Amino acid sequence: MKKLKKNDLVVVLTGKDKGKTGEITRLLDDQRVYVSGINMIKRHTKGNPQAGQPGGIIEKEAPIQISNVAIFNRSTSKADRVGFKQTDDGKQVRIYKSTGEQIDD
Repeated sequence: MKKLKKNDLVVVLTGKDKGKTGEITRLLDDQRVYVSGINMIKRHTKGNPQAGQPGGIIEKEAPIQISNVAIFNRSTSKADRVGFKQTDDGKQVRIYKSTGEQIDD
C-alpha cells in the first residue's frame, strides 16, 4: 500500500511553490507526482493544424518529487505524515501520524 494516492490533497514542502496545496493528479513510477496548479512550466510548442492544436506558449504542470510533498490534514490544517494501522477485520488503512485518525479510504 502506498502512502500517497491519486486525489489526495497535499502540501508542497520545498521549492518555488512551498506552502501551496493541491490535489495529486498523477503518480509516476519513479517517485514523482503531478499536483494540480503546482510546478507550472511554460513550453513553446509548434502548432499542428491537422490535429487542431494551436502553437504558442503553453503553461502546464511538471512532476515534483514525492519527498517534497506531504499529505494535508484537514483537522489540523497542517502537513502531516502517513502511517498504517490494521483494523479489527485485518484490513490495512492509512492514518495521520499526528492525530491517529483514519484517512478517507
